[in-house]
Amino acid sequence: MAKDFIPMRATYDGISPVINGDLAFAGGGAVVLGRVTLGDRAWLGAFSVLRADGHDVIIGDNFHLGDHATVHIAHDIYPTNIGDHATVGSNAVIHACDVGDGCVVEQDAVILDGASVGAGAVISKGAVVFPRSQLEGGWLYTGSPAKPVKKLSPAELDGYHQKIRGETSSLAGDENQRVFDLNCFVAHSAQVQGQVSAEEGVGIWYGCHLNANTHRITIGAGSNVQDNSILRCKASDIVIGPNVTIGHNVTLSDCTIEQGSLIGIGAVIAAGTVVESDVLVAAGAQTEAGQRLTKGKVWAGRPAREIGVMDDKKREMMSEILSLYRAYAISFHSTPHKPLTSA
Repeated sequence: MAKDFIPMRATYDGISPVINGDLAFAGGGAVVLGRVTLGDRAWLGAFSVLRADGHDVIIGDNFHLGDHATVHIAHDIYPTNIGDHATVGSNAVIHACDVGDGCVVEQDAVILDGASVGAGAVISKGAVVFPRSQLEGGWLYTGSPAKPVKKLSPAELDGYHQKIRGETSSLAGDENQRVFDLNCFVAHSAQVQGQVSAEEGVGIWYGCHLNANTHRITIGAGSNVQDNSILRCKASDIVIGPNVTIGHNVTLSDCTIEQGSLIGIGAVIAAGTVVESDVLVAAGAQTEAGQRLTKGKVWAGRPAREIGVMDDKKREMMSEILSLYRAYAISFHSTPHKPLTSA
């Protein structure tokens, strides 16, 4: 069967999103969920996600969120606050942090938990702002971790806004997609094509696109594939073991992720990669084709390299995410989703 990808809204724990004013635009598959307060004239790209299930997301006026971009929180720890006239590009992630007025977050960039980005800053394409970083406003930041490289004039800042906002939202759901009867939570705006199997307790979240082509995608019990992640088979299968977390906006190709591992926000796992069990892949990391990430280690960088060993604190954090996402899935599975423009 095929889905009708229209913009949607839903409550979380009985709390509905609040939209102050009129939407400038909402693309197909865009979702606004839970404890979101959204200012006037917001522009939401196709399959964009504003999800406030465990804390608040508060966003000012004239906000622009690109296609497949994600805004989320850290449950009961950090909200997300975004000022007026902020611009976020496609496939970017703003997670449990503060972003000041007039900031630009370019395509594929990631801002992580507890970070604070001052007004008028630009986070360049693919940059990663590390947790709890304090970034001064008015600068261009690049790299992973994001570092200041240039003080920006008002005209230069305006140019970055115009560049991102000049992109049109043309994405749509695949009319030929097939959604098989999966015994798990599949979010309203997720797309599933080909031979995909999922065991009990799996969650496939908003904006995700799983395409097995002529191969197979298998997902083990209790695992979660978070918002706007892309899993695409090209020449062989994708195999995800039990109790695995695939973070927001991750890209997986023809790989194996063994049990109990976590792939961080915005990571790119290349074809032929094997991530062994009990591995943490840091946000924004990228593997090389055929790379093996050995068990019990922490991997980061581009290309990914070993930077440390797993410990009980990291394992506890990963276990908490699994439990939390099972609870989220139960909540959203039982919650009616309504057109975004409805009350």
